[in-house]
Amino acid sequence: MSDQQVYTDFKDDMTYADYLSLDQLLSAQNRLSGHHDEMLFIVIHQVSELWMKLIIHEIQAACKSLINDQFEPAFKQLARVSKIQEQIIKAWDVLATMTPSEYIEFRDSLGKASGFQSYQYRLIEFSLGYKIPHILKIYQQDQEVYSVLEKAYQNKGLYDIAIDKLSQAGFSISEGLLNRDFSKPYEKSEEVKAAWSEVYKDSQKYWTLYQLAEKLVDLEDWHQQWRFRHMKTVERIIGFKKGTGGSSGVNYLKSVLDTYFFPELWELRTEL
Repeated sequence: MSDQQVYTDFKDDMTYADYLSLDQLLSAQNRLSGHHDEMLFIVIHQVSELWMKLIIHEIQAACKSLINDQFEPAFKQLARVSKIQEQIIKAWDVLATMTPSEYIEFRDSLGKASGFQSYQYRLIEFSLGYKIPHILKIYQQDQEVYSVLEKAYQNKGLYDIAIDKLSQAGFSISEGLLNRDFSKPYEKSEEVKAAWSEVYKDSQKYWTLYQLAEKLVDLEDWHQQWRFRHMKTVERIIGFKKGTGGSSGVNYLKSVLDTYFFPELWELRTEL
């Protein structure tokens, strides 16, 4: 396209900035302290929230695809989630350029606000089956957010749907597991591990389920790297201080590193 063909008159047409609501987006970085590095802190967290919005969008789509036995679209959606997770991990590298001396200059401006309160992060955890009852209390003041979270809290997660697929493929999964209380954290099952083990032992026969299992492992692998990078960034900047939201900070972040969404898929690797 030559320069003469580039559109320049947008009096009656939508522009790039209009489409992306850039006026609203780029005016949302409101520093409370005026400190230079607070801009970095805000932007990194806003970017992460945008990526999380897309993660939720893709996981929800993948769940619907699996329910409808549309495995290939689900694989594409889950693969995209893993790529997004990679981007969020890289964001911690940028935030880690901020030193403790710089952060303490504006940390008090945050008050009790904390990334621990991110409802989108909780929605991701709920969709993957990690459900802790007291977490919901944080969001009771916002009924709209609370309703969204409570629905996800009560519903099947991605792994529950994957287990349904094992049952539908003929593997022996008890009714008690298939119709369990989905508001409770998933607990590993020997029958589920036995089913996945057969899938891995005869991957050609169960190729679709084998691919699904590997997509789930990819997703959890990246999520654990995300958790680890978050923990090390926090330790690098504030050490073992309590978080602004009242959490134990690094100690809490370390404790969840040992939490698995899909435990059987990791355990069977030792036994194959």
